[in-house]
Amino acid sequence: MSPEDKKTVNSPNRQYPMERTRNIGIAAHIDAGKTTTTERILFYTGLIHKIGDVDDGNTVTDWMEQERERGITITSAAVTCFWTQKKEDPLVKSYAGIAHRINIIDTPGHVDFTAEVERSMRVLDGAVAVFCGVAGVQPQSETVWRQATKYKVPRIAFVNKMDRTGANFENALSDMRKKLNAYAFPIFLPIGAEENFEGVIDVVSQKAIVWGPGDVANEGLRYEVKEIPERLREKSKAALAELIDAVSNKDDVIAELVLDEKPIEPHVLKAAIRRLTCKIELVPVLCGSAFKKKGVQPLLDAVVDYLPGPLDVPAAEGLEPGTENVVKVEADDNIKFCSLAFKLWTDPFAGKLVFFRVYSGQLKKGDTIYNPRTRRRERVSRLMVIQGSERKDIEQAYAGDIAALVGLRNITTGDTLCDEDFDVTLEPPTFPEPVISMAVEPKTKADRDKMSEGLQRLAEEDPTFRCFTNEETGQLIIAGMGELHLEIIIDRLKREFKVEANVGAPQIAYRETITKSAEGEGKFIRQSGGRGQYGHACITLEPNEKGKGIEVLNKIVGGTIPKEYIPAVIDGVEEAIRGGVYAGYQVIDVKVAIVDGSFHEVDSNELAFKMAGIFALKDAFKKANPILLEPLMKVEVTTPDEYQGDLLGDINRRRGTIIGIDAKAGQTILNAHVPLAEMFGYATAIRSLSKGRASYSMEPLTFEQVPNSVLTQILDTAKSKPAART
Repeated sequence: MSPEDKKTVNSPNRQYPMERTRNIGIAAHIDAGKTTTTERILFYTGLIHKIGDVDDGNTVTDWMEQERERGITITSAAVTCFWTQKKEDPLVKSYAGIAHRINIIDTPGHVDFTAEVERSMRVLDGAVAVFCGVAGVQPQSETVWRQATKYKVPRIAFVNKMDRTGANFENALSDMRKKLNAYAFPIFLPIGAEENFEGVIDVVSQKAIVWGPGDVANEGLRYEVKEIPERLREKSKAALAELIDAVSNKDDVIAELVLDEKPIEPHVLKAAIRRLTCKIELVPVLCGSAFKKKGVQPLLDAVVDYLPGPLDVPAAEGLEPGTENVVKVEADDNIKFCSLAFKLWTDPFAGKLVFFRVYSGQLKKGDTIYNPRTRRRERVSRLMVIQGSERKDIEQAYAGDIAALVGLRNITTGDTLCDEDFDVTLEPPTFPEPVISMAVEPKTKADRDKMSEGLQRLAEEDPTFRCFTNEETGQLIIAGMGELHLEIIIDRLKREFKVEANVGAPQIAYRETITKSAEGEGKFIRQSGGRGQYGHACITLEPNEKGKGIEVLNKIVGGTIPKEYIPAVIDGVEEAIRGGVYAGYQVIDVKVAIVDGSFHEVDSNELAFKMAGIFALKDAFKKANPILLEPLMKVEVTTPDEYQGDLLGDINRRRGTIIGIDAKAGQTILNAHVPLAEMFGYATAIRSLSKGRASYSMEPLTFEQVPNSVLTQILDTAKSKPAART
């Protein structure tokens, strides 16, 4: 888009045009330094004047009590800050002296809160993937990378913790290329490592950036731009040649200059790197130590120089409600308003907040917005931007902005909010199904109503949290992504809603499926004088491809079942699938075809055919060699060598399969697949076995068949505790 075109899409009232707006996320494995990096960014952009630390529990983006106590990020925090590149730096800058608005979302790294990353990626234009300089690419690094790829989010990589013992930039870069299949090339190289880490080399401009030995009062660390040290000049020239070669493979401008053997100016190379980054064809790699405040300013410059603004990414696409007609939503202040609500949050001071990303148009206080899902209109009474725990009221939001609305009702995550005469539904983010559940009950009758309200509000905020009542026992069941997830939910109930609750032991969300095809017949006949009930359906049942889900097809010919009763049969089949047949757990990955049946002119009705559908599915399922599936987790354990044997033995006792054993930075890394049912209490066990020196991470991998040695026990437990089923 040309500069002239850019002017036409920006409102004259906005302070920061779209080409100077960046919507980015900071994403990584747990403990790679995302929140610390964000905190340093907020300091250098002038949003805060005293740097907080995760260990001290005083960071801006980790503002929940649970986050500060545990030293982890639980909920994604949206922060708006502003960055101006320095004019006096001799480095070549595309935007020197020009202020940019940067909306940052600091996402959680723990797998239990993967929904926060998922919904953040849906609305971002770019991302900073943070990697630990010691550990390299870790399991959750791969997960967030996949999420960014899924939503086509351009990214740059920041290798953090270069000051730590065992830090190795080349190993981290190699990991990215092997494990993530990333076309990753360094635009910065470290000067030294571990305790000798002094600064970085800007590969593009061939200059060194060196930080001082300590803090300068309360202003953070200053840096100097110098000539590259003699010992590193050959290495930096080789890195530049490699970078030019990598870019020329994918960019015609640089390729032509290389073929003509013409010099490539830094600003020309920088523009090419930006083009490829925006097209997700290149990943520029930087390095530094956020904790030691080294490398953060160059990272901010790279966000401005290389990551896209709202005008640099393809227009959002939506559908006309009720049709398959695709509608493009262009980034333009001067057209109809359209936005996506990506997060709900109950704020203790402001009430219910709806975080939204504006894709087109403008929204002012007093405007009326329309929700195509509910077909309702609501008036906007208050708009704000969030800066961690601070809230700043604004009068207007423009295309490309991320902001929050206060006081809207009947909103769920993924809703489109737009002008009524621009009826379009944007694609919502998708979320994984819960894998663990437990029963909860209030300690007193007075807590009952408060608990119901609290769980409802928490379920509105978190798409991976479910609560429902088990119809057989009347017990209230909560389901989520892991032990920590449910632990946080119970803790929030107690702190935010003042509800004391008793909880049962965690239960696994098993699944049922079949291994062969079968036919089933269902008849529902009742005759008790007068008009009776008659429904009769025949189905075929066969396994579906793994991960394909449920397919229910109508293959009735000749009207053996009247078409008005077919939906009732399908409802019955789907109800039986949800309730399970084998052990009361949900059925997955099957194909059902309704092939035959019969009806009675007088006695047939929808209820009778629904019951016939239920009976037919159960009949076929029992003949189709049913099996029970359990969630399998991908587990990575990092341990000092002396504890390797004990931890291997423990994983084997937990029915785990060792996939690989690697050595890195003086430690052993065990990769294993372990059933979720065997991972309860593992955090305590690993601390005990390694005297607190080993750590682990895990993420859902797949569902696998439960071995016969364990099956009987699970079936007995399921029958005696129906409340555990989800």
